[in-house]
Amino acid sequence: MTSQTTIDTTGSGDKAPTAPSKGAPADGLRGHPWFTLITVAVGVMMVALDGTIVAIANPAIQKDLGASFADVQWITNGYFLALAVSLITAGKLGDRFGHRQTFLIGVVGFAAASGAIGLSSSIAAVVAFRVLQGLFGALLMPAALGLLRATFPAEKLNMAIGIWGMVIGASTAGGPILGGVLVEHVNWQSVFFINVPVGVLAVVLGVMFLLDHRAENAPRSFDLLGIALLSGAMFCLVWALIKAPAWGWGDGKTWAFVVGSVVLFAAFAIWETKVKEPLIPLTLFRSVPLAAGVVLMVLMAIAFMGGLFFVTFYLQNVHGMSPIDAGLHLLPLTGMMIVGSPLAGVMITKLGPRIPLAGGMAATALAMYGMSTLETDTGSAAMALWFALLGLGLAPVMVGATEVIVGNAPMELSGVAGGLQQAAMQIGGSLGTAVLGAVMASKVDSDLAGNWTAAGLPELSPAELAQASEAVQVGVPPLAAQTPPEVAAKITGVAHDTFISGMSLASLVAAGVAVVAVFVALLTKRGENAEAGAGVGHI
Repeated sequence: MTSQTTIDTTGSGDKAPTAPSKGAPADGLRGHPWFTLITVAVGVMMVALDGTIVAIANPAIQKDLGASFADVQWITNGYFLALAVSLITAGKLGDRFGHRQTFLIGVVGFAAASGAIGLSSSIAAVVAFRVLQGLFGALLMPAALGLLRATFPAEKLNMAIGIWGMVIGASTAGGPILGGVLVEHVNWQSVFFINVPVGVLAVVLGVMFLLDHRAENAPRSFDLLGIALLSGAMFCLVWALIKAPAWGWGDGKTWAFVVGSVVLFAAFAIWETKVKEPLIPLTLFRSVPLAAGVVLMVLMAIAFMGGLFFVTFYLQNVHGMSPIDAGLHLLPLTGMMIVGSPLAGVMITKLGPRIPLAGGMAATALAMYGMSTLETDTGSAAMALWFALLGLGLAPVMVGATEVIVGNAPMELSGVAGGLQQAAMQIGGSLGTAVLGAVMASKVDSDLAGNWTAAGLPELSPAELAQASEAVQVGVPPLAAQTPPEVAAKITGVAHDTFISGMSLASLVAAGVAVVAVFVALLTKRGENAEAGAGVGHI
Protein backbone atom coordinates (compact mmCIF):
# COMPACT_ATOMS: atom_id res chain seq x y z
CA MET A 1 0.00 0.00 0.00
CA THR A 2 1.42 3.37 -0.95
CA SER A 3 1.63 5.90 1.83
CA GLN A 4 -0.34 9.10 1.45
CA THR A 5 1.51 12.38 1.32
CA THR A 6 0.41 15.34 3.37
CA ILE A 7 0.72 19.07 2.97
CA ASP A 8 1.42 21.43 5.87
CA THR A 9 -0.81 24.49 5.53
CA THR A 10 -0.58 25.80 9.07
CA GLY A 11 0.08 29.48 9.14
CA SER A 12 0.49 29.66 5.39
CA GLY A 13 -1.85 32.61 5.09
CA ASP A 14 -2.06 33.64 1.44
CA LYS A 15 1.14 31.88 0.54
CA ALA A 16 1.13 28.78 -1.57
CA PRO A 17 1.27 25.56 0.46
CA THR A 18 4.60 23.94 0.89
CA ALA A 19 5.52 21.13 -1.42
CA PRO A 20 4.11 17.78 -0.44
CA SER A 21 6.34 15.64 1.65
CA LYS A 22 5.97 12.22 3.16
CA GLY A 23 4.70 13.44 6.50
CA ALA A 24 4.78 17.16 7.05
CA PRO A 25 7.67 17.95 9.38
CA ALA A 26 6.98 19.29 12.83
CA ASP A 27 7.99 22.93 13.39
CA GLY A 28 9.51 22.84 16.86
CA LEU A 29 6.73 21.79 19.22
CA ARG A 30 4.08 22.52 16.61
CA GLY A 31 3.04 19.23 15.10
CA HIS A 32 4.74 17.13 17.80
CA PRO A 33 2.66 13.93 17.95
CA TRP A 34 2.30 13.72 21.72
CA PHE A 35 1.52 17.41 22.15
CA THR A 36 -1.04 17.00 19.36
CA LEU A 37 -2.58 14.10 21.26
CA ILE A 38 -2.76 16.11 24.48
CA THR A 39 -4.40 19.01 22.67
CA VAL A 40 -7.09 17.01 20.90
CA ALA A 41 -7.68 15.01 24.10
CA VAL A 42 -8.58 18.21 25.97
CA GLY A 43 -11.01 19.15 23.21
CA VAL A 44 -12.75 15.78 22.84
CA MET A 45 -12.93 15.49 26.62
CA MET A 46 -15.55 18.25 26.61
CA VAL A 47 -17.74 16.47 24.07
CA ALA A 48 -17.40 13.03 25.65
CA LEU A 49 -17.98 14.43 29.13
CA ASP A 50 -21.15 16.16 28.01
CA GLY A 51 -22.58 12.90 26.74
CA THR A 52 -22.97 11.59 30.31
CA ILE A 53 -22.29 14.43 32.76
CA VAL A 54 -25.75 15.73 31.91
CA ALA A 55 -27.30 12.39 32.88
CA ILE A 56 -26.47 12.94 36.55
CA ALA A 57 -27.79 16.51 36.32
CA ASN A 58 -31.07 15.49 34.64
CA PRO A 59 -33.02 15.01 37.89
CA ALA A 60 -31.91 18.45 39.13
CA ILE A 61 -32.75 20.08 35.78
CA GLN A 62 -36.12 18.32 35.74
CA LYS A 63 -36.96 19.62 39.21
CA ASP A 64 -35.60 23.15 38.80
CA LEU A 65 -37.19 23.85 35.41
CA GLY A 66 -40.33 21.79 35.92
CA ALA A 67 -39.49 19.54 32.98
CA SER A 68 -41.35 16.38 32.01
CA PHE A 69 -39.75 13.00 31.32
CA ALA A 70 -39.99 13.77 27.59
CA ASP A 71 -38.23 17.11 28.16
CA VAL A 72 -35.39 15.34 29.97
CA GLN A 73 -35.02 12.93 27.08
CA TRP A 74 -34.77 15.89 24.73
CA ILE A 75 -31.83 17.31 26.66
CA THR A 76 -29.98 14.15 25.66
CA ASN A 77 -31.60 13.47 22.30
CA GLY A 78 -31.32 17.03 20.96
CA TYR A 79 -27.57 16.82 21.50
CA PHE A 80 -27.32 13.39 19.88
CA LEU A 81 -29.55 14.45 16.97
CA ALA A 82 -27.38 17.43 16.05
CA LEU A 83 -24.20 15.37 16.36
CA ALA A 84 -25.52 12.47 14.32
CA VAL A 85 -26.84 14.63 11.48
CA SER A 86 -23.70 16.77 11.20
CA LEU A 87 -20.71 14.53 11.91
CA ILE A 88 -20.00 13.16 8.43
CA THR A 89 -20.41 16.56 6.79
CA ALA A 90 -18.18 18.07 9.49
CA GLY A 91 -15.56 15.42 8.76
CA LYS A 92 -15.67 16.40 5.10
CA LEU A 93 -15.17 20.05 6.08
CA GLY A 94 -12.02 19.00 7.94
CA ASP A 95 -10.75 17.05 4.92
CA ARG A 96 -11.38 20.09 2.70
CA PHE A 97 -10.29 23.04 4.86
CA GLY A 98 -7.95 21.35 7.30
CA HIS A 99 -8.58 19.56 10.56
CA ARG A 100 -6.78 22.16 12.66
CA GLN A 101 -9.18 24.94 11.66
CA THR A 102 -12.33 22.87 12.10
CA PHE A 103 -11.09 21.58 15.46
CA LEU A 104 -10.50 25.09 16.81
CA ILE A 105 -13.84 26.41 15.52
CA GLY A 106 -15.58 23.42 17.08
CA VAL A 107 -13.92 24.01 20.46
CA VAL A 108 -14.83 27.71 20.54
CA GLY A 109 -18.45 27.10 19.52
CA PHE A 110 -18.90 24.19 21.93
CA ALA A 111 -17.59 26.16 24.89
CA ALA A 112 -19.74 29.19 24.01
CA ALA A 113 -22.89 27.05 23.69
CA SER A 114 -22.09 25.43 27.04
CA GLY A 115 -21.90 28.83 28.72
CA ALA A 116 -25.23 29.78 27.15
CA ILE A 117 -26.90 26.66 28.58
CA GLY A 118 -25.67 27.58 32.04
CA LEU A 119 -27.35 30.99 31.66
CA SER A 120 -30.64 29.52 30.42
CA SER A 121 -33.78 29.69 32.57
CA SER A 122 -36.16 27.53 30.53
CA ILE A 123 -36.10 23.95 29.29
CA ALA A 124 -36.63 25.15 25.72
CA ALA A 125 -33.46 27.25 25.87
CA VAL A 126 -31.48 24.37 27.38
CA VAL A 127 -32.55 22.04 24.57
CA ALA A 128 -31.88 24.68 21.87
CA PHE A 129 -28.34 25.31 23.08
CA ARG A 130 -27.76 21.57 23.49
CA VAL A 131 -28.49 21.28 19.76
CA LEU A 132 -25.96 24.03 19.10
CA GLN A 133 -23.47 22.19 21.29
CA GLY A 134 -24.00 19.12 19.14
CA LEU A 135 -23.34 21.02 15.91
CA PHE A 136 -20.01 22.38 17.14
CA GLY A 137 -19.11 19.04 18.71
CA ALA A 138 -19.59 17.53 15.27
CA LEU A 139 -16.85 19.80 13.93
CA LEU A 140 -14.49 18.91 16.74
CA MET A 141 -14.61 15.11 16.97
CA PRO A 142 -13.73 13.97 13.40
CA ALA A 143 -11.08 16.67 13.20
CA ALA A 144 -9.40 15.24 16.28
CA LEU A 145 -9.15 11.79 14.69
CA GLY A 146 -7.95 13.31 11.43
CA LEU A 147 -5.15 15.12 13.25
CA LEU A 148 -4.06 11.93 15.02
CA ARG A 149 -4.16 9.90 11.81
CA ALA A 150 -2.00 12.45 9.97
CA THR A 151 0.46 13.07 12.82
CA PHE A 152 1.30 9.60 14.15
CA PRO A 153 3.25 6.98 12.18
CA ALA A 154 1.64 3.59 11.69
CA GLU A 155 3.50 1.82 14.48
CA LYS A 156 2.34 4.41 17.04
CA LEU A 157 -1.21 5.01 15.79
CA ASN A 158 -2.88 2.21 17.79
CA MET A 159 -1.29 3.44 20.99
CA ALA A 160 -2.40 7.01 20.24
CA ILE A 161 -5.96 5.88 19.52
CA GLY A 162 -5.83 3.81 22.71
CA ILE A 163 -4.97 6.88 24.77
CA TRP A 164 -7.55 8.92 22.82
CA GLY A 165 -10.11 6.20 23.57
CA MET A 166 -9.07 6.23 27.21
CA VAL A 167 -9.79 9.94 27.41
CA ILE A 168 -13.19 9.48 25.77
CA GLY A 169 -13.99 6.45 27.89
CA ALA A 170 -12.85 8.08 31.13
CA SER A 171 -14.71 11.29 30.30
CA THR A 172 -17.84 9.38 29.32
CA ALA A 173 -17.79 7.25 32.44
CA GLY A 174 -16.41 9.99 34.69
CA GLY A 175 -19.14 12.43 33.72
CA PRO A 176 -21.52 11.19 36.43
CA ILE A 177 -18.86 11.59 39.13
CA LEU A 178 -17.92 15.13 38.18
CA GLY A 179 -21.56 15.91 37.56
CA GLY A 180 -22.45 14.61 41.00
CA VAL A 181 -19.87 16.84 42.70
CA LEU A 182 -20.98 19.92 40.75
CA VAL A 183 -24.73 19.35 41.11
CA GLU A 184 -24.52 18.62 44.83
CA HIS A 185 -22.03 21.32 45.85
CA VAL A 186 -22.68 24.04 43.26
CA ASN A 187 -25.69 23.73 40.91
CA TRP A 188 -26.68 22.03 37.67
CA GLN A 189 -25.59 25.07 35.66
CA SER A 190 -21.97 24.46 36.70
CA VAL A 191 -22.07 21.19 34.75
CA PHE A 192 -22.09 23.33 31.61
CA PHE A 193 -20.01 26.28 32.81
CA ILE A 194 -17.04 23.95 33.40
CA ASN A 195 -16.66 23.57 29.63
CA VAL A 196 -15.73 27.24 29.22
CA PRO A 197 -12.26 27.12 30.88
CA VAL A 198 -11.60 23.70 29.32
CA GLY A 199 -12.43 25.17 25.91
CA VAL A 200 -10.10 28.11 26.49
CA LEU A 201 -7.29 25.71 27.39
CA ALA A 202 -7.94 23.62 24.27
CA VAL A 203 -7.81 26.72 22.04
CA VAL A 204 -4.54 27.91 23.58
CA LEU A 205 -2.96 24.47 23.17
CA GLY A 206 -4.33 24.19 19.63
CA VAL A 207 -2.84 27.49 18.54
CA MET A 208 0.51 26.49 20.03
CA PHE A 209 0.83 22.85 19.01
CA LEU A 210 -1.49 21.80 16.19
CA LEU A 211 -0.07 21.47 12.69
CA ASP A 212 -2.53 21.28 9.83
CA HIS A 213 -2.08 18.23 7.60
CA ARG A 214 -4.05 17.58 4.44
CA ALA A 215 -3.75 14.62 2.14
CA GLU A 216 -2.23 15.50 -1.22
CA ASN A 217 -5.40 14.36 -2.99
CA ALA A 218 -7.84 15.88 -0.45
CA PRO A 219 -11.23 16.92 -1.89
CA ARG A 220 -11.41 20.34 -3.56
CA SER A 221 -15.16 20.65 -3.99
CA PHE A 222 -18.35 20.08 -2.03
CA ASP A 223 -21.02 17.55 -2.77
CA LEU A 224 -23.84 19.91 -1.72
CA LEU A 225 -26.68 17.68 -2.88
CA GLY A 226 -25.05 14.71 -1.16
CA ILE A 227 -24.79 16.73 2.06
CA ALA A 228 -28.47 17.68 1.84
CA LEU A 229 -29.62 14.13 1.11
CA LEU A 230 -27.51 12.52 3.83
CA SER A 231 -28.42 15.17 6.42
CA GLY A 232 -32.11 14.74 5.60
CA ALA A 233 -31.86 10.96 5.82
CA MET A 234 -30.03 11.07 9.14
CA PHE A 235 -32.50 13.60 10.54
CA CYS A 236 -35.53 11.52 9.54
CA LEU A 237 -34.00 8.37 11.02
CA VAL A 238 -32.98 9.88 14.37
CA TRP A 239 -36.19 11.93 14.60
CA ALA A 240 -38.26 8.76 14.13
CA LEU A 241 -36.25 7.02 16.86
CA ILE A 242 -36.69 9.93 19.25
CA LYS A 243 -40.42 10.45 18.65
CA ALA A 244 -41.43 6.79 18.40
CA PRO A 245 -41.89 6.35 22.19
CA ALA A 246 -44.37 9.24 22.24
CA TRP A 247 -46.08 8.57 18.90
CA GLY A 248 -45.99 4.77 19.14
CA TRP A 249 -43.99 2.37 17.00
CA GLY A 250 -47.03 1.53 14.91
CA ASP A 251 -48.08 5.14 14.34
CA GLY A 252 -48.20 6.47 10.78
CA LYS A 253 -46.01 9.48 11.62
CA THR A 254 -43.23 7.23 12.93
CA TRP A 255 -43.25 5.12 9.79
CA ALA A 256 -43.50 8.19 7.56
CA PHE A 257 -40.14 9.37 8.89
CA VAL A 258 -38.64 5.87 8.71
CA VAL A 259 -39.73 5.50 5.07
CA GLY A 260 -38.56 9.04 4.34
CA SER A 261 -35.16 8.15 5.77
CA VAL A 262 -34.92 5.02 3.60
CA VAL A 263 -35.89 6.97 0.47
CA LEU A 264 -33.35 9.70 1.17
CA PHE A 265 -30.59 7.17 1.93
CA ALA A 266 -31.36 5.43 -1.38
CA ALA A 267 -31.30 8.72 -3.26
CA PHE A 268 -28.01 9.59 -1.56
CA ALA A 269 -26.48 6.24 -2.55
CA ILE A 270 -27.52 6.72 -6.20
CA TRP A 271 -26.21 10.28 -6.29
CA GLU A 272 -22.86 9.32 -4.76
CA THR A 273 -22.18 7.02 -7.71
CA LYS A 274 -22.62 9.92 -10.16
CA VAL A 275 -20.86 12.91 -8.57
CA LYS A 276 -17.16 13.51 -9.26
CA GLU A 277 -16.12 14.08 -5.63
CA PRO A 278 -18.74 12.32 -3.48
CA LEU A 279 -19.31 13.12 0.17
CA ILE A 280 -18.81 9.43 1.03
CA PRO A 281 -17.33 7.25 -1.71
CA LEU A 282 -19.47 4.14 -1.40
CA THR A 283 -16.43 2.05 -2.22
CA LEU A 284 -15.50 2.59 1.44
CA PHE A 285 -18.15 0.05 2.39
CA ARG A 286 -16.63 -2.60 0.16
CA SER A 287 -14.30 -2.97 3.12
CA VAL A 288 -16.11 -5.52 5.29
CA PRO A 289 -13.99 -4.63 8.35
CA LEU A 290 -14.85 -0.92 8.01
CA ALA A 291 -18.56 -1.65 7.61
CA ALA A 292 -18.42 -4.06 10.56
CA GLY A 293 -16.67 -1.40 12.65
CA VAL A 294 -19.46 1.09 11.95
CA VAL A 295 -22.17 -1.43 12.87
CA LEU A 296 -20.23 -2.41 15.99
CA MET A 297 -20.10 1.21 17.19
CA VAL A 298 -23.89 1.47 16.78
CA LEU A 299 -24.54 -1.72 18.75
CA MET A 300 -22.06 -0.81 21.49
CA ALA A 301 -23.64 2.63 21.96
CA ILE A 302 -27.15 1.15 22.13
CA ALA A 303 -26.12 -1.09 25.02
CA PHE A 304 -23.97 1.47 26.82
CA MET A 305 -25.74 4.81 26.43
CA GLY A 306 -29.24 3.35 26.61
CA GLY A 307 -28.41 1.40 29.75
CA LEU A 308 -26.60 4.27 31.47
CA PHE A 309 -29.62 6.55 31.01
CA PHE A 310 -31.64 4.46 33.49
CA VAL A 311 -28.82 3.65 35.90
CA THR A 312 -28.56 7.27 37.06
CA PHE A 313 -32.27 7.34 37.91
CA TYR A 314 -31.93 3.96 39.63
CA LEU A 315 -29.14 5.18 41.88
CA GLN A 316 -30.68 8.54 42.75
CA ASN A 317 -34.43 7.96 42.74
CA VAL A 318 -34.63 4.31 43.85
CA HIS A 319 -31.63 4.07 46.18
CA GLY A 320 -32.01 7.69 47.26
CA MET A 321 -28.35 8.55 46.65
CA SER A 322 -27.12 12.09 46.31
CA PRO A 323 -25.69 13.04 42.89
CA ILE A 324 -22.12 12.70 44.15
CA ASP A 325 -22.79 9.30 45.74
CA ALA A 326 -24.37 8.12 42.50
CA GLY A 327 -21.30 9.27 40.61
CA LEU A 328 -18.97 7.52 43.05
CA HIS A 329 -20.90 4.28 42.66
CA LEU A 330 -20.07 4.44 38.94
CA LEU A 331 -16.34 4.77 39.75
CA PRO A 332 -15.67 1.07 38.93
CA LEU A 333 -16.98 1.74 35.42
CA THR A 334 -14.75 4.78 35.06
CA GLY A 335 -11.70 3.06 36.50
CA MET A 336 -11.95 0.04 34.24
CA MET A 337 -12.28 2.24 31.15
CA ILE A 338 -9.24 4.31 32.18
CA VAL A 339 -7.14 1.21 32.83
CA GLY A 340 -8.54 -0.84 29.98
CA SER A 341 -8.28 1.58 27.05
CA PRO A 342 -4.45 1.88 26.76
CA LEU A 343 -4.10 -1.83 27.53
CA ALA A 344 -6.61 -2.52 24.78
CA GLY A 345 -4.49 -0.44 22.40
CA VAL A 346 -1.43 -2.57 23.19
CA MET A 347 -3.41 -5.81 22.91
CA ILE A 348 -4.94 -4.78 19.57
CA THR A 349 -1.49 -3.89 18.23
CA LYS A 350 -0.23 -7.39 19.09
CA LEU A 351 -3.30 -9.53 18.34
CA GLY A 352 -5.34 -7.44 15.93
CA PRO A 353 -8.80 -6.13 16.82
CA ARG A 354 -10.95 -9.23 16.28
CA ILE A 355 -10.39 -11.11 19.56
CA PRO A 356 -10.32 -8.03 21.86
CA LEU A 357 -13.49 -6.62 20.25
CA ALA A 358 -15.43 -9.88 20.45
CA GLY A 359 -14.28 -10.44 24.04
CA GLY A 360 -15.18 -6.87 24.98
CA MET A 361 -18.72 -7.20 23.65
CA ALA A 362 -19.13 -10.57 25.39
CA ALA A 363 -18.14 -8.92 28.67
CA THR A 364 -20.56 -6.07 27.93
CA ALA A 365 -23.38 -8.56 27.33
CA LEU A 366 -22.64 -10.31 30.63
CA ALA A 367 -22.51 -6.95 32.46
CA MET A 368 -25.87 -5.86 31.04
CA TYR A 369 -27.37 -9.22 32.04
CA GLY A 370 -25.98 -8.68 35.54
CA MET A 371 -27.56 -5.21 35.64
CA SER A 372 -30.91 -6.80 34.84
CA THR A 373 -30.69 -8.58 38.21
CA LEU A 374 -30.40 -5.36 40.24
CA GLU A 375 -33.14 -4.89 42.84
CA THR A 376 -34.29 -2.06 45.08
CA ASP A 377 -32.05 -3.37 47.89
CA THR A 378 -29.01 -4.49 45.86
CA GLY A 379 -25.79 -3.71 47.71
CA SER A 380 -22.90 -1.56 46.48
CA ALA A 381 -20.55 -4.55 46.01
CA ALA A 382 -22.88 -6.28 43.54
CA MET A 383 -23.43 -3.04 41.61
CA ALA A 384 -19.67 -2.40 41.50
CA LEU A 385 -19.06 -5.86 40.01
CA TRP A 386 -21.36 -5.28 37.05
CA PHE A 387 -20.25 -1.68 36.51
CA ALA A 388 -16.58 -2.73 36.50
CA LEU A 389 -17.27 -5.55 34.03
CA LEU A 390 -19.11 -3.09 31.77
CA GLY A 391 -16.13 -0.71 31.76
CA LEU A 392 -13.72 -3.56 31.07
CA GLY A 393 -15.86 -4.70 28.14
CA LEU A 394 -16.35 -1.28 26.61
CA ALA A 395 -12.67 -0.25 26.64
CA PRO A 396 -11.42 -2.46 23.77
CA VAL A 397 -14.50 -1.62 21.70
CA MET A 398 -13.98 2.14 22.03
CA VAL A 399 -10.37 1.76 20.90
CA GLY A 400 -10.60 -1.12 18.44
CA ALA A 401 -13.68 -0.07 16.48
CA THR A 402 -12.18 3.40 16.01
CA GLU A 403 -8.94 1.93 14.64
CA VAL A 404 -10.86 -0.43 12.36
CA ILE A 405 -12.95 2.38 10.82
CA VAL A 406 -10.26 5.05 10.52
CA GLY A 407 -7.47 2.62 9.67
CA ASN A 408 -9.40 1.03 6.80
CA ALA A 409 -10.15 4.40 5.15
CA PRO A 410 -7.68 6.23 2.88
CA MET A 411 -5.87 9.23 4.34
CA GLU A 412 -7.77 11.79 2.26
CA LEU A 413 -11.00 10.53 3.82
CA SER A 414 -9.78 10.41 7.43
CA GLY A 415 -12.21 13.15 8.43
CA VAL A 416 -15.14 11.39 6.80
CA ALA A 417 -14.07 8.13 8.48
CA GLY A 418 -13.88 9.90 11.83
CA GLY A 419 -17.35 11.31 11.15
CA LEU A 420 -18.65 7.84 10.37
CA GLN A 421 -17.22 6.49 13.61
CA GLN A 422 -18.75 9.24 15.73
CA ALA A 423 -22.04 9.28 13.80
CA ALA A 424 -22.39 5.55 14.42
CA MET A 425 -21.91 6.10 18.14
CA GLN A 426 -24.39 8.98 18.30
CA ILE A 427 -27.02 7.12 16.28
CA GLY A 428 -26.51 4.18 18.60
CA GLY A 429 -26.92 6.46 21.62
CA SER A 430 -30.17 7.89 20.24
CA LEU A 431 -31.37 4.42 19.25
CA GLY A 432 -30.53 3.04 22.68
CA THR A 433 -32.30 5.86 24.51
CA ALA A 434 -35.36 5.61 22.24
CA VAL A 435 -35.69 1.83 22.08
CA LEU A 436 -34.80 1.09 25.69
CA GLY A 437 -36.94 4.06 26.74
CA ALA A 438 -39.85 2.51 24.85
CA VAL A 439 -39.19 -0.86 26.51
CA MET A 440 -39.18 0.83 29.92
CA ALA A 441 -42.36 2.82 29.20
CA SER A 442 -44.18 -0.22 27.85
CA LYS A 443 -43.24 -2.38 30.84
CA VAL A 444 -44.22 0.31 33.35
CA ASP A 445 -47.54 0.92 31.58
CA SER A 446 -48.35 -2.78 31.57
CA ASP A 447 -47.35 -3.47 35.20
CA LEU A 448 -48.23 -0.33 37.13
CA ALA A 449 -52.01 -0.69 37.30
CA GLY A 450 -51.81 -4.31 38.48
CA ASN A 451 -49.09 -3.58 41.04
CA TRP A 452 -51.06 -0.58 42.28
CA THR A 453 -54.22 -2.63 42.78
CA ALA A 454 -52.32 -5.55 44.35
CA ALA A 455 -50.92 -3.17 46.97
CA GLY A 456 -54.45 -2.23 47.98
CA LEU A 457 -54.12 1.37 46.84
CA PRO A 458 -57.14 3.44 45.67
CA GLU A 459 -58.00 3.00 42.00
CA LEU A 460 -56.62 5.67 39.64
CA SER A 461 -58.40 7.29 36.71
CA PRO A 462 -56.81 6.80 33.27
CA ALA A 463 -55.40 10.35 33.42
CA GLU A 464 -54.00 9.81 36.92
CA LEU A 465 -52.53 6.46 35.88
CA ALA A 466 -50.79 8.04 32.88
CA GLN A 467 -49.36 10.78 35.09
CA ALA A 468 -48.20 8.23 37.66
CA SER A 469 -46.61 6.11 34.92
CA GLU A 470 -44.53 9.06 33.71
CA ALA A 471 -43.15 9.58 37.21
CA VAL A 472 -42.44 5.88 37.74
CA GLN A 473 -40.46 5.71 34.47
CA VAL A 474 -37.73 7.73 36.20
CA GLY A 475 -38.12 5.94 39.54
CA VAL A 476 -40.09 8.71 41.27
CA PRO A 477 -43.06 7.70 43.45
CA PRO A 478 -46.20 9.64 42.40
CA LEU A 479 -46.93 11.06 45.84
CA ALA A 480 -49.53 13.73 46.39
CA ALA A 481 -49.19 16.37 49.09
CA GLN A 482 -50.39 15.32 52.55
CA THR A 483 -50.18 11.59 51.69
CA PRO A 484 -50.27 9.57 54.95
CA PRO A 485 -46.91 7.89 55.72
CA GLU A 486 -48.25 4.33 55.50
CA VAL A 487 -49.86 5.03 52.11
CA ALA A 488 -46.73 6.84 50.91
CA ALA A 489 -44.65 3.78 51.81
CA LYS A 490 -46.93 1.54 49.73
CA ILE A 491 -46.85 3.91 46.75
CA THR A 492 -43.06 4.16 46.97
CA GLY A 493 -42.73 0.38 47.02
CA VAL A 494 -45.01 -0.03 44.00
CA ALA A 495 -43.19 2.72 42.08
CA HIS A 496 -39.74 1.30 42.76
CA ASP A 497 -40.70 -2.30 42.04
CA THR A 498 -42.35 -1.28 38.77
CA PHE A 499 -39.34 0.82 37.76
CA ILE A 500 -37.02 -2.11 38.52
CA SER A 501 -39.09 -4.43 36.32
CA GLY A 502 -38.83 -1.96 33.44
CA MET A 503 -35.09 -1.40 33.91
CA SER A 504 -34.48 -5.15 34.10
CA LEU A 505 -36.25 -5.76 30.80
CA ALA A 506 -34.39 -2.86 29.16
CA SER A 507 -31.07 -4.27 30.42
CA LEU A 508 -31.89 -7.69 28.98
CA VAL A 509 -32.60 -6.10 25.60
CA ALA A 510 -29.25 -4.28 25.82
CA ALA A 511 -27.55 -7.59 26.65
CA GLY A 512 -29.10 -9.16 23.55
CA VAL A 513 -27.80 -6.32 21.41
CA ALA A 514 -24.31 -6.87 22.86
CA VAL A 515 -24.47 -10.58 21.98
CA VAL A 516 -25.23 -9.69 18.35
CA ALA A 517 -22.24 -7.34 18.46
CA VAL A 518 -19.94 -10.24 19.41
CA PHE A 519 -20.57 -11.83 16.01
CA VAL A 520 -20.16 -8.51 14.18
CA ALA A 521 -16.78 -8.06 15.89
CA LEU A 522 -15.57 -11.30 14.31
CA LEU A 523 -15.77 -9.59 10.89
CA THR A 524 -13.24 -6.90 11.80
CA LYS A 525 -9.51 -6.82 11.10
CA ARG A 526 -6.57 -4.46 11.36
CA GLY A 527 -6.76 -1.25 9.30
CA GLU A 528 -5.33 -1.88 5.84
CA ASN A 529 -4.33 1.76 5.42
CA ALA A 530 -2.66 2.28 8.78
CA GLU A 531 0.64 2.77 7.03
CA ALA A 532 -0.83 5.92 5.54
CA GLY A 533 -0.16 7.67 8.83
CA ALA A 534 2.39 10.42 8.46
CA GLY A 535 5.86 9.54 9.64
CA VAL A 536 6.37 12.64 11.71
CA GLY A 537 9.67 13.02 13.52
CA HIS A 538 10.60 13.06 17.20
CA ILE A 539 8.00 10.68 18.58
